[in-house]
Amino acid sequence: MDITQLILDDHAEQRRLFAIIEQIDPADTDALTAVWSRLKAFLDVHAEAEERFFYPQLLKLGEGANDAEDGTVEGETEDAIEDHNKLRDAVAAVEKSPVGTGAWIEAVGKANIVNSKHMGEEERQGLTDFRRHASTTTRHELAVQFAAFEADHITGVKPVNKDPDAYIEANG
Repeated sequence: MDITQLILDDHAEQRRLFAIIEQIDPADTDALTAVWSRLKAFLDVHAEAEERFFYPQLLKLGEGANDAEDGTVEGETEDAIEDHNKLRDAVAAVEKSPVGTGAWIEAVGKANIVNSKHMGEEERQGLTDFRRHASTTTRHELAVQFAAFEADHITGVKPVNKDPDAYIEANG
């Protein structure tokens, strides 16, 4: 088991859930509510698990990869935490409109855009960096913690934005 693969698997599931929402009739608010509730909880838990287990170790072991912000591990981590904050805000914006309305569908689309941008960057930067610099033992140990956290919080976590600079200082 490898934390980088678990994160990639989660990304695939997030893409799948957004695609499911796109294919549900807007009038079927029960189905939309159910799938959105699952996706919302999943996004929150995934981000929190990354912030607890993946990014602190990336800060210790990484060096920056590909198009990382300013070419450093601190830059790629700061960008990721900022992206998580933007995603939390985008998810909160979905809740401001009635399910199935045009405004709700538009807000879900914006959350999908924010999430897709983040996942692409993370896959090119942080995950690549970690595969290059973390041992398979470390990646396995973190995967166990990551999987257990997600399983233990299947219904979600309280979404809390974080200050990227304070995060890096506390975990770097």
